[in-house]
Amino acid sequence: MNDFVQLFSDNDPSNVSTSIKLMLLLTVFSLAPAILILMTSFARIIIVLSFVRSALATQQMPPNQVIVGLALFLTFFIMAPTFQQVNEKALTPLFAEEITLEEAYDQASIPFKEFMSKHTRQKDLELFLRYNKVDRPKTLEEIPLTMMVPAFALSEIKTAFQMGFMIFIPFLVIDMIVASILMSMGMMMLPPVMISLPFKILLFVLVDGWYLIIKSLLQSF
Repeated sequence: MNDFVQLFSDNDPSNVSTSIKLMLLLTVFSLAPAILILMTSFARIIIVLSFVRSALATQQMPPNQVIVGLALFLTFFIMAPTFQQVNEKALTPLFAEEITLEEAYDQASIPFKEFMSKHTRQKDLELFLRYNKVDRPKTLEEIPLTMMVPAFALSEIKTAFQMGFMIFIPFLVIDMIVASILMSMGMMMLPPVMISLPFKILLFVLVDGWYLIIKSLLQSF
């Protein structure tokens, strides 16, 4: 404990530099959940998978842990090229003391900006630019992350809801058919969801639904 306190109280430049890096590392770890959710493909994936479970009406099947874990590994798979660029352009030179901390931050933000710009609607980005009364940037590097991140998140939510709507349609048709059959048979007290659930699961299995959902998510990026 005394060594830890001495690390921050020592006036030696090397120790001060180490303490700054340690504080930066702790800050990055504290912001890691927000970075994962709002600057990667995680938000779209988790929303679409949640729509699938809601459309099937299977309550907690698959469990939340399975959905979050699947979304997390799909995010790592999709974001692997971006993470690799960040490592090559920012982290490796920084640890080798070839660039400064500010330069590493700028280099690390470029791959994320390139990824987010491909999936951000111009309308969403202009919303935040107009709100801050900022002129339209000429290059991607001029767009601050404080505007790119919320614009990207807004676009991702809209895209995920569009995909969720398309997922709901076939299951809604099954619910309507089952409800109509039950009404024609006079079985008014029997919940249609109880009867339609096995048919929805059967349809989802026959068409290999999880494969199609994951394939659509991967192709959307």
